[in-house]
Amino acid sequence: MVHVDKTNFKGDPNIGLYAVATDSFVLLGEKLNKKQTELLKEVLQVPVITSKIYGTPFAGIFCVANKNVLLVPEIIFDEELESIKKQLKGIVKVKKFKTINTALGNTILVNDKHAIISDDFSDAEAKKLATELNVKVKKIKIAESNVPGAYGILTNKGGMFGSITSDPSVKELEKLLKIEVGIGTVSTGSSIVSSGVIANSNGFLASSNSSGFEIGRIDESLGFIGK
Repeated sequence: MVHVDKTNFKGDPNIGLYAVATDSFVLLGEKLNKKQTELLKEVLQVPVITSKIYGTPFAGIFCVANKNVLLVPEIIFDEELESIKKQLKGIVKVKKFKTINTALGNTILVNDKHAIISDDFSDAEAKKLATELNVKVKKIKIAESNVPGAYGILTNKGGMFGSITSDPSVKELEKLLKIEVGIGTVSTGSSIVSSGVIANSNGFLASSNSSGFEIGRIDESLGFIGK
């Protein structure tokens, strides 16, 4: 069974902006053709649901999820929220999270045990995130930025962060996550790795313009080879 492939969405290689993936479902911000939808299902081995978020296709920017919950920003339209709840009934809880940091996918990086969050969140918000996601939460700057979700990808098996991430940050991340993490790029040199990858514990899709070397680094970092 194939666990890795390359694709783009309607010509855009920034596939990570459009999707949220977990080990139980994938949320896409817009419908793809049948061939691409089947590719997602084959590689990630989970159901695929579709809904815009705040009228946009950028589910990967606005939402964050693990096995416990899908968190959506408060700005989501009511009809979008109801559609998502209906599609994910019996799979995962869906909750709105109130914050001015509405790009949850950029400011939170999470798996089923841990979350790395932006220090733009207040301590009260961090505590609430820990409760809602049912994980241990820590504020860590990745690549000296407040958007850990942009510079990293994280599954239950591994993680990879942009090549501009410092060595001390890598050591802190490995100590926190209890897994080895890799350093790399996507889309022929981009350190904003989440923009070019959709991944869960079963497999991953990378942007169509990612190099073979980049694919190999992702493959190893996410625990599919060499571990």
